[in-house]
Amino acid sequence: MFAVIKTGGKQYKVAQNDIVAVEKLAADVGASVTFDQVLLVGDKVGAPVVDGAAVTAEVLEQFRDDKVIVFKKKRRQNYRRKNGHRQYLTLVKITGITG
Repeated sequence: MFAVIKTGGKQYKVAQNDIVAVEKLAADVGASVTFDQVLLVGDKVGAPVVDGAAVTAEVLEQFRDDKVIVFKKKRRQNYRRKNGHRQYLTLVKITGITG
Protein backbone atom coordinates (compact mmCIF):
# COMPACT_ATOMS: atom_id res chain seq x y z
CA MET A 1 0.00 0.00 0.00
CA PHE A 2 1.22 3.51 -0.73
CA ALA A 3 0.20 7.01 0.26
CA VAL A 4 0.73 10.56 -0.94
CA ILE A 5 1.66 12.99 1.83
CA LYS A 6 2.09 16.75 1.84
CA THR A 7 4.89 18.37 3.83
CA GLY A 8 6.99 21.46 3.31
CA GLY A 9 4.81 22.61 0.41
CA LYS A 10 5.62 19.48 -1.60
CA GLN A 11 3.92 16.14 -2.18
CA TYR A 12 5.64 12.76 -1.80
CA LYS A 13 4.49 9.28 -2.82
CA VAL A 14 5.61 6.94 -0.02
CA ALA A 15 5.29 3.28 0.89
CA GLN A 16 6.28 1.17 3.89
CA ASN A 17 10.08 1.21 4.57
CA ASP A 18 10.77 3.98 2.02
CA ILE A 19 13.53 6.46 2.80
CA VAL A 20 12.63 10.00 1.73
CA ALA A 21 14.41 13.36 2.02
CA VAL A 22 11.85 16.04 2.93
CA GLU A 23 12.08 19.71 3.84
CA LYS A 24 13.56 20.30 7.29
CA LEU A 25 11.46 19.06 10.21
CA ALA A 26 11.90 20.20 13.81
CA ALA A 27 12.73 16.76 15.21
CA ASP A 28 15.82 15.06 16.62
CA VAL A 29 17.50 12.04 15.05
CA GLY A 30 15.70 8.87 16.15
CA ALA A 31 12.45 10.68 16.90
CA SER A 32 9.13 9.61 15.42
CA VAL A 33 7.11 12.07 13.34
CA THR A 34 3.54 11.85 12.07
CA PHE A 35 2.33 13.28 8.78
CA ASP A 36 -1.40 13.98 9.06
CA GLN A 37 -1.86 15.69 5.69
CA VAL A 38 -2.43 12.52 3.70
CA LEU A 39 -3.87 13.22 0.25
CA LEU A 40 -4.27 9.61 -0.91
CA VAL A 41 -4.11 6.15 0.69
CA GLY A 42 -4.29 3.15 -1.61
CA ASP A 43 -7.53 3.74 -3.51
CA LYS A 44 -8.99 6.37 -1.15
CA VAL A 45 -8.65 9.91 -2.49
CA GLY A 46 -9.12 12.81 -0.10
CA ALA A 47 -10.89 16.07 -0.71
CA PRO A 48 -8.37 17.54 0.06
CA VAL A 49 -7.15 15.12 2.77
CA VAL A 50 -8.24 11.60 3.79
CA ASP A 51 -10.02 11.73 7.16
CA GLY A 52 -8.35 9.67 9.89
CA ALA A 53 -5.31 8.77 7.78
CA ALA A 54 -1.77 9.24 9.04
CA VAL A 55 1.75 8.27 8.03
CA THR A 56 4.39 7.72 10.71
CA ALA A 57 8.11 7.98 10.08
CA GLU A 58 11.40 7.86 11.95
CA VAL A 59 14.00 10.62 11.53
CA LEU A 60 17.30 9.16 10.29
CA GLU A 61 19.38 12.28 9.61
CA GLN A 62 19.35 16.07 9.43
CA PHE A 63 21.54 17.34 6.59
CA ARG A 64 22.05 19.99 3.93
CA ASP A 65 21.60 19.39 0.22
CA ASP A 66 24.19 20.10 -2.46
CA LYS A 67 24.85 23.73 -3.35
CA VAL A 68 22.68 25.30 -6.05
CA ILE A 69 24.27 28.24 -7.88
CA VAL A 70 22.01 31.24 -8.51
CA PHE A 71 23.41 33.51 -11.24
CA LYS A 72 21.68 36.70 -12.37
CA LYS A 73 22.83 38.80 -15.31
CA LYS A 74 21.51 41.69 -17.37
CA ARG A 75 23.24 42.07 -20.68
CA ARG A 76 25.07 45.28 -21.50
CA GLN A 77 24.36 46.70 -18.02
CA ASN A 78 27.47 45.48 -16.18
CA TYR A 79 25.14 43.65 -13.75
CA ARG A 80 26.15 40.18 -12.51
CA ARG A 81 25.28 38.51 -9.21
CA LYS A 82 26.42 35.05 -8.17
CA ASN A 83 24.87 33.41 -5.13
CA GLY A 84 24.81 29.93 -3.64
CA HIS A 85 22.13 28.13 -1.64
CA ARG A 86 22.15 24.91 0.41
CA GLN A 87 18.72 23.68 1.51
CA TYR A 88 18.22 22.03 4.92
CA LEU A 89 16.66 18.56 4.56
CA THR A 90 15.53 15.72 6.84
CA LEU A 91 15.95 12.07 5.93
CA VAL A 92 13.01 9.98 7.17
CA LYS A 93 12.10 6.29 6.99
CA ILE A 94 8.40 5.51 6.64
CA THR A 95 7.38 3.10 9.39
CA GLY A 96 3.61 2.92 9.05
CA ILE A 97 0.59 3.95 6.99
CA THR A 98 -2.86 4.00 8.62
CA GLY A 99 -6.18 4.97 7.17
